Formats: sequence, structure tokens, C-alpha cells
Amino acid sequence: MSKDSVRTADVAAHPQATATPADAGDAGYSKDLKHRHVNMIAIGGAIGTGLFLGAGGRLHNAGPALALAYLVCGVFAFVVVRALGELVLYRPSSGSFVSYAREFLGEKGAYVAGWMYFLNWSTTGIADITAIALYTHYWSVFTSIPQWVLALVALAVVLAVNLISVKIFGEMEFWFAIVKVATLVAFMCVGIFLLATQHPVDGRTPGPSVITDHGGLLPHGVMPVVLVMQGVIFAYAALELVGVAAGETAEPEKVVPRAVNSIMWRVGLFYVGSVVLLALLLPGSAYSADESPFVTVLSKIGVSGAGDVMNLVVLTAAMSSLNSGLYSTGRILRSMAMAGSAPKFTARMNRSQVPYGGILLTCGVCVLGVGLNFLMPSQAFEIVLNIASLGIISTWVIIMVCHLVFVRRARAGLVTRPDFRLPGSPVTEIVTIAFLAAVLALMGNDPEVGRKTLLLIPVIAAALVGGWYTVRSRVSKATDAELTELSRPTE
Repeated sequence: MSKDSVRTADVAAHPQATATPADAGDAGYSKDLKHRHVNMIAIGGAIGTGLFLGAGGRLHNAGPALALAYLVCGVFAFVVVRALGELVLYRPSSGSFVSYAREFLGEKGAYVAGWMYFLNWSTTGIADITAIALYTHYWSVFTSIPQWVLALVALAVVLAVNLISVKIFGEMEFWFAIVKVATLVAFMCVGIFLLATQHPVDGRTPGPSVITDHGGLLPHGVMPVVLVMQGVIFAYAALELVGVAAGETAEPEKVVPRAVNSIMWRVGLFYVGSVVLLALLLPGSAYSADESPFVTVLSKIGVSGAGDVMNLVVLTAAMSSLNSGLYSTGRILRSMAMAGSAPKFTARMNRSQVPYGGILLTCGVCVLGVGLNFLMPSQAFEIVLNIASLGIISTWVIIMVCHLVFVRRARAGLVTRPDFRLPGSPVTEIVTIAFLAAVLALMGNDPEVGRKTLLLIPVIAAALVGGWYTVRSRVSKATDAELTELSRPTE
């Protein structure tokens, strides 16, 4: 039995102890995130670098069928977030799925979940600072500045903001999300206007003919669409932030269901809708991996400054993603540190109740990304994107496994499921896990990057095993100390 299971039983037996957090890592946080913050964090998680930058290269490789890939992956992403939402309402925790893995899968499960999530966000942070540098190079005044210098400056700025307070983080994400949503809506309005008026885009008349005249939905066949799936999964990789943020809001039972349920239509509107419009305005060959597809379109319609404005917005989106990554890993690492499976310094909090130790550790890995931008500026984004995909796929699988165990315990009468539930359990979880495993396996069909990424799995597994043997005695001591504390009679 895990220590959280014992704690849950203890709290049930001692009603006066309900003020004690169910996860030691939840102690000390403020509850400063409001409904509007969490709602916009959910939106911001659904709109990030994966769409604003990654869609360009994927459209070039896969063609218009990319919209179907976004739709399919979006459905499974919603299932994952819905399962996480149910777990959050069962027990809100800033440790989120790491805390649930500890309760339902034991300390080893929490250890794997936490470090794979750290792998995801630390490499995503590298992708974000790479994207920021690429966006900045769009303006000629910055082209003489090395890509790695711009990446380092971006990391320093976001780190400074993230360390101030969770309220500042919430406000920043709120306004970042407002800017992203407003811009996407504006772009879609412009795109619809261009289609309706048949206004030429780069000398071509927009519409279905742009697709049919350039190879149809699958100009390069089915396999390129399959190969971009892991990149599409990466595009949705911040949706689980809702679960982390719920630990720092005063009313998760009201906030979380609204935020989770709104994700589905946002996915359909912003991701699928945007990609469909992009495919109708320009052929896939017009887009590239080193420029946002939205910038590509707006810079070719003859509107002075349109590309500059859009580039500024996508720069904001990348800053937002980096900001969210530092926020989430700081909380996850603190939860792990309190259980003994992360370095002790990652449990430290500053006077503003921000877990700065975990944030600084993530930044340390991102600094390695600055070196990657120095050594391989043209390949940095795609390399870290694929590594991050390993982290997010494993994280989503762990969330679904935790939910399976949770439902099984609920049926045994050990826990109570909230009214906000994932429908179709256990079939929904099993199908989602199978889909994610298939995406991982299909990466082997990409000899350039995907196959090399899969070769990292044994390396990562070996590192996790070695790491576990390093921390297991500390984890055991932390567990024994907590169980001793729980066994003391309450006054």
C-alpha cells in the first residue's frame, strides 16, 4: 500500500485532520489562481509552439491531411485531460499525476511519471527557446545575433518572471492566452475573408483548388501523415497543465470541469480549423519548418506589417509555453523531492511560495539547449521535439493507467468517483493507451529522426533504473517518516 493510500485512510478516520494535505508536496502553496487564470491556462495549453511553429513543417511534409491528424490526436488528448480532470476532483494536488501515480502505482510509478514529465518539459523548453530565436530572426535587425544568444536571453527573461509569484504567472498566462486566442480568431477571420472574396495569396486563388491542384489531401502518401503524429502529440503537450494549476486554486470543483470541457471545441476550432484554412490558402510546399505558417500566409497577401504582427504573436506563444514549462516542472519536482525521489533542493520555496529549486533545475537543462542551438541551429527544434514526445506520451499513458486503477478501486468501494467522470471506462483508457503506443512504434518508420529517438528509450530506461537505485533508500526513509507521523495519535 502506498503512503497516500494510508494517508487517505487516516484522514477518513480522523475528520479533524482534513486540513492536512494528502500529498506532502502540496503544503505551503498559495491559492492565488482564479477561475479566469485556470481557464486561460487551459486555452494556453491548447495553443502553443506546436501549432504556431510546428504546423509549418508538418504541412510541408504531410499536406492537408495534417488536419485529420490534429483531429484524431485532439480527441485522444481530450480523453487524457478528462481522465486527469476526474482525478483532480477526487483529490486536487499541485503534484498532479505524479501524486496520483504515487497513490495508485506506488513510489516507483511516481518516480517514473515525474522524471519522464521533467524530460518532456525540459526538452520542450529547449524547443521553445529555439522557436523564440527563430521567430526573432524573422526581423532583419536581429539576424546578425547568433541564435544561441537570443535563446539565452529568452530563458533569462522568463525565468525572472516565473520566480516572482504564482499570481504573476497566472496573470501572464491569462494575457498570453488572450493575445493568442484573439490573434487566431483574427487570422481565421482574415482567412475566411480571403476565401470568400477569392483574394489572391502569393499569386494563387485560394480555395479547394489549392488542394486538388497540388496532390490532394495526401500529396506525399499516407506515411508522412503517420510520421508527423508524434509532432502533433507534442502540439497538445501542455493540456495537462490544468491538473497542476488546480492545486493552486481555491475552488477546483468549479474551475476544472469548465476548463476541461471547453478544451474539445477549442481543439476543433483552433487546431483543425486553422490547419484547414492554411491548406486552402497556400499549398503545403509553400510552408517551411523554420517559419510560422501564419506568418507565411500574412506576409504574402500584400498587407504591410501583417507578417511582423503575427510573428510578434507567435513569439509571445513560445514565451508562454516556456513560462508554463517552468511553472509545472517546479511543482512536479517539489512533489517528488518531498517523497525523496528528486534532489532535496528542488523542494525549496521562496518567500512568494514559488518552488524555485525545481524551476532552476529545469532552466539548467534548457541552458544545455542553448548549447544545442550553438552547435546545430538548423536541427535543434526537431531533435528536441521528438525527445519531448517520448516524455509526453509516457506521461499520458501513466495518467490513463492511474485512472484505470482509480476506477477499479472505486468499484471495489475503496474510493469515491466524483460526478465529473471519464465516460466509457475501462475501454476508453485501453484504446487511448493502445493509440499512444502505436504512435510511439510508428516513429520507427522515420529513419532520419524518429528511429534515432526510439534508440534513446533503452538509454532513458537505464537512466531511470540507475536513478531509482540511487534514490530508493531516501524514498524509503521519507515514506517511513510520513507513516510514523500519520500513526501518531491526534489530540
